[in-house]
This record gives sequence, structure tokens and C-alpha cells, in this order.
Amino acid sequence: MNVQSSDRALLDRYLSGDRSAISQLIERHSHRVRDYIRMMVKDRDIAEDIFQETFIKVVRVIDEGRYTDSGKFVSWILRIAHNQVIDYFRAQRQEKAVSEAEAGYDLFGSLRLAEKTVEDSLVAEQTCREIRALVGSLPEEQREVVLMRYFSGLSFKEIAEQTGVSINTALGRMRYALINMRRMIKEKNMILC
Repeated sequence: MNVQSSDRALLDRYLSGDRSAISQLIERHSHRVRDYIRMMVKDRDIAEDIFQETFIKVVRVIDEGRYTDSGKFVSWILRIAHNQVIDYFRAQRQEKAVSEAEAGYDLFGSLRLAEKTVEDSLVAEQTCREIRALVGSLPEEQREVVLMRYFSGLSFKEIAEQTGVSINTALGRMRYALINMRRMIKEKNMILC
């Protein structure tokens, strides 16, 4: 029996009154969901809170009869997790209390420079602040794709699945994000090292 059909079997058992089946279903996918959230949030405690909220929402939607099985149970859970992460970042942004890690401090990976001198460190910090500001200025759909691609390392196929759009739409959003960032860099006469 494959994972999809065994997910369906556990879901059917749960809906028939076997409360232990939902625990098995959650445990089966917990590692992947937890890793995804941690990649997005970069804070273990906050990630754990979002993980808990995700599965509370999963159980609530199933209990309310709003889940429709499409054979992609784990994709559905990851989409809920993704939405919970986005909600978290929106709340942080509204509170103006976003930490460097949550704002994408190490967004492009290439910023992981070995600080050889104080000057190198200052330049790297300034570059990170400028990139964070650029990404933060993007429209939400473009910012989301940039964060998922560079911050979480997701493929465009995974981004498309998580955001519920086609791969071409995800690629288009990335393209426009890069165009917008280049335009902002040019307008502000920025030099990114």
C-alpha cells in the first residue's frame, strides 16, 4: 500500500471514530512539515508553535468536513503550514518586530561570507540590510516566491504546489521580483557587493 492510500485509510479510520488514527497520520508527516516550517522561520520555538497551529487547523478542517481528498494529503498539510508561516510574518511585519533571521537576513546564501576584517563585516551587514529592504518592498506574491526559492530552497514545482498556482505563474512572479529588485537597485544607485 502506498503512502497516499494509507493516508486515506488512516483518515477514514479517524472519520469512523478511531481517534488514534489522526495521531498516526500526524506522526507520519510531522518530520517533513516541521522541517519545512523551520526552513521558513529559522527559529525553533516559533517553528514549533506554527507546527502545532498547523495540525490544530488540519484536525479542525477534517472535523468540520471541509477536507476533500485529492490524493495529496501531505501537500495539503504543507499548504496549511505555508499559510500559517505567511500569517506569522504578516503579524510580525504589522508589529514592526521582525528579527534579522525572520526577515531573510541570510536570504541568498551567498551572503554567508567569512568576515576577514571589520570592513568586510560592515559591508556584508549593509548588503544584507539593503537586500532585506528590497525583498520587503516587493508585492506580496513576488516576495513569497523569492523567500520560498532562496530562503527555503524550494523548486519552482514545489513553490507552485505550495501557493496553488502553475509553475509558469511561479516563474513569472520570480521574474517580476528580479526585475523589480533590479529597478529598485538602479533607482537607488545601490552597489551590492
